[in-house]
Amino acid sequence: MKQTINVAFVGNPNCGKTTLFNAYTGANLKVANWPGVTVERKEGETDYRGQHIKLIDTPGIYSLTSYSIEEKVTRQCILEDDIDVIINIVDASAMERNLYLTMQLLELGKPVILALNMMDIVEERGMEIDMHRLPELLGHIPVVPVSARKRTGLDVLMHAVKHHYEEGPAGNVVVYRPDMEKRIVEVEKLLKSRYPQIKNIRWHAIKLLERDDEVEKQYSLDTAAVIDRSYEKDIINQKYDYIEEVIDECLFYKSEKAASTDKIDEVLTHRLWGVPIFLGIMALVFFLTFFIGDALKGVFEIVLSMFSDAVNHLLVSVSAADWLISLIVDGIIAGVGGILTFLPNIFILFLALAVLEDSGYMARVAYVMDKIMGRAGLSGKAFLPMILGFGCTVPAVMATRALEREEDRKKTILVTPFMSCSARLPIYVLFADMFFGKYAMAAAFSMYVLGMLTAIVIALVINRFQKNKSSQSLLIELPEYKAPNARTIMIYVWEKVKDYLTKAGTTIFVASIVIWFILNFNQHGMVTEVSESFGAALGRWFEPLLAPAGLGLWQIGVALISGLSAKEVVVSSFAVLFGVGNANSAAGMAQIVQNLSVYGFGALNAYALMVFCLLYTPCAATIGTIRKETHSWKFTFMMIAFQLLLAWGCAVLVFQAGSLLAGI
Repeated sequence: MKQTINVAFVGNPNCGKTTLFNAYTGANLKVANWPGVTVERKEGETDYRGQHIKLIDTPGIYSLTSYSIEEKVTRQCILEDDIDVIINIVDASAMERNLYLTMQLLELGKPVILALNMMDIVEERGMEIDMHRLPELLGHIPVVPVSARKRTGLDVLMHAVKHHYEEGPAGNVVVYRPDMEKRIVEVEKLLKSRYPQIKNIRWHAIKLLERDDEVEKQYSLDTAAVIDRSYEKDIINQKYDYIEEVIDECLFYKSEKAASTDKIDEVLTHRLWGVPIFLGIMALVFFLTFFIGDALKGVFEIVLSMFSDAVNHLLVSVSAADWLISLIVDGIIAGVGGILTFLPNIFILFLALAVLEDSGYMARVAYVMDKIMGRAGLSGKAFLPMILGFGCTVPAVMATRALEREEDRKKTILVTPFMSCSARLPIYVLFADMFFGKYAMAAAFSMYVLGMLTAIVIALVINRFQKNKSSQSLLIELPEYKAPNARTIMIYVWEKVKDYLTKAGTTIFVASIVIWFILNFNQHGMVTEVSESFGAALGRWFEPLLAPAGLGLWQIGVALISGLSAKEVVVSSFAVLFGVGNANSAAGMAQIVQNLSVYGFGALNAYALMVFCLLYTPCAATIGTIRKETHSWKFTFMMIAFQLLLAWGCAVLVFQAGSLLAGI
């Protein structure tokens, strides 16, 4: 027995593959209900009765034909020699669609195990699967019923891996029509004579008959006498003919119970009400984020205040230097602690988004938005990375790999940062609470709507002037609605909260120290007046530029510059800039409002600032990801300049139009 068995998890999008992977490894991977999220190979490890097993989670695909990036990544992975066993995860409630990939995997000449997932849905619908006949029709491969959500059948599946690895692959399953089989045999002979080292020769022969670009480049052959055209459609049709036979013999009572999913979709994906319902659901999410989050936030504020006072008292009692007390209390604790008080809001937001994703609703959003996105020259599939942007822009930019055309990828990358990521939420919460009172939630929610509208309008304008336009159809699977899995949600939420805490302990920690330094020193040393510091001098450079937007204060200029490291730093900067121990407490917010009111800074100025923070250059991590994904510094710098100009223009428009209306 091999010391380590390498197992690849392969399946259609939304078949529960990544959830099953998490069940074995406990890996903190994002599990979402739309294709294109798992765009890279992920690995984990498990043990079964002394046998070490390495598990590889591959992107969700529908076939092994390399059209999209996901298909290329998965195909490259499972063709590697070090993959010993393939676990094909199949949605048991939609076997017809899933078995096409199964037929292709069986032709690879590697051990394949069929994991029938979502068996609970099959039972709920009153359907039955003949678990004896199905393995026979698939070449006597192991067929294991599992439930990734309920964590059942996991040991049986690993038992099958261990034993099926020793037995080796099954024989040919799909026997094509005589004329096709004859062509396959003839191509196999040509391959054997020219490339005798090929292991899975039947699969390569079939791919040559399909005129697969990658196989043709890798194995150059003169096949003109055998292959006079592409036989891809013929092979696909004959595979589906066999799949129909399998379904007829193995699946019973399919139409006994109508799926409740169709009834729900009649409402949620309605051509008129779909978009308003989506906006209503998001409004409910922010209602919960504000009201429940703010209630919990009070506890954090009290703890932070007590901690800050205790540290200050301790430092004074040991006669610490004034500059050190200021650095720790006014710099680090005020900066980092001010961000940590927003943790309840962040937790509620991610919890709500995780529930929507795991229930199957988020895929519907792309479907509902398809027509709107189509008018902007993008498929509804482009809206999927944009939805991811509500969480974090970095994975959202990476998710654009699911788009086939380079032009569409760059267009989507350009507009995706306009989605309000979680890092902007503390900015919205702080300024909405300070200046908008009972309308705070509406003010914050408007930022999310404005971000989506801006993205669509920008894409529409680009499409209007784009020379090579393309009409794209949205092909996306709408998964079954299901009760969200608590373990999957907790893994997702914990991963996001951990990222938030990590950022608070690293980026924001360092930024708080830097901001404290530039506000307390100048070229002559430490200063007593902040107005004489490096920060004030730097901020004054930006006062004339920001003045038309109602943001002509050097403190705001410094805060916006610091926000380039991480958007949350804008909040911690305000705490340090105005000497507030906890900017998020009632007393801290009152002090900031009082300080700003001296300069005539009111609700209109605050809204213009929120608009600027929504639209201006994303954080450094996002910029680095954009450069990595586009392989172009030129595109990255042009994008940065465009976003700065757009943010300034929109903030000026909001402030000037608001001032004009107020004066009427």
